[in-house]
Amino acid sequence: MAQYSAASAFDHSMPARTAVLLVQLGTPDAPETSAVRRYLREFLSDPRVVEIPKLVWALILNGIILNVRPARSAEKYATIWTEQGSPLALHTANQAQRLSQALEARGHSIEVAWAMRYGRPSISQVMRDMRERNVTRLLVLPLYPQYAASTTATAFDAVFAELAGWRNQPELRTIRNFHDQGPYIEALARHVEAYWAREGKPDVLVMSFHGVPRRSLLLGDPYHCECLATGRLLADRLQLDPAQFRVTFQSRFGKAEWLQPYTDRTLEELGAQRTGRVDVVCPGFVSDCLETLEEIAIEGRETFLEAGGSDYRYLGCLNDSPEFIAALARLVEQHVGGWPGTATEPGCPHAALARRRERAVALGAER
Repeated sequence: MAQYSAASAFDHSMPARTAVLLVQLGTPDAPETSAVRRYLREFLSDPRVVEIPKLVWALILNGIILNVRPARSAEKYATIWTEQGSPLALHTANQAQRLSQALEARGHSIEVAWAMRYGRPSISQVMRDMRERNVTRLLVLPLYPQYAASTTATAFDAVFAELAGWRNQPELRTIRNFHDQGPYIEALARHVEAYWAREGKPDVLVMSFHGVPRRSLLLGDPYHCECLATGRLLADRLQLDPAQFRVTFQSRFGKAEWLQPYTDRTLEELGAQRTGRVDVVCPGFVSDCLETLEEIAIEGRETFLEAGGSDYRYLGCLNDSPEFIAALARLVEQHVGGWPGTATEPGCPHAALARRRERAVALGAER
């Protein structure tokens, strides 16, 4: 067996292609205990996600977490599951389709595919499908606006690991973040403004980002700083005073200290202060998922109202909104600059490709 793999059906008449790979975190295949257990095993076995000694963590993961958490998580997934399946998978697929259409409308010949870091479709499988289509230039775009080792870096790890086994590797570029990019901030601002135009403004806007252990900040992870930058830029764009917004962190897990202030405690404090109305937006999530639809929209509401608050609104993620797709298209354009073959050219290249194949076959190639 060959040490390095190659495309199974390469043909010299195939055009070289440029592609964008959108990468999301992942989702179970179904809101069922067994499916959630498979997903959590893969997710929580990643050393980028849990940075404690491997043997110690293996005992905790297999002895406790995978025996307790899957059933509880499956119940939560069931509350947000749609007829089409996982909301995260649905939104990511729509984003890929809309981005492909936007790039084509802008005159680019660029394929767009999507994959999950954990679960399906896997990065490995999607990249191998790309190889069969003769993708020779690949731009990897993790759908995390703020860089973190536990999200962005592990997505890159998976891409690099797959390419390590390839004989014929593509040109490769990566996008590490877009937390402060003007089109992204503008998309967020217009999303919030559109809601406020319909429903009026709140007393406080809470910007809730996914949390990470505080230790990661001390070890040099820029995630905390990038979240604060996004919050500041969005607040400036919305012309909010410091008293009108909060930047918080959600989804903490375990007993270690995570980035603060915590979203749930902030909502409890605002409720106890008899805050009239709180709106919550999640700028670090580009697609609605369990953490937004269940933790923020459902649990967050209960926390705020039970503490004494009056009116709670979750504004939803950008998902496949036109403003966000336009922001992604601009981002892709910036990063594919200088690559040949990304602009749609007039005329039909099929004759030239056929002649190339004829020459290759004449020199001994099979196809």
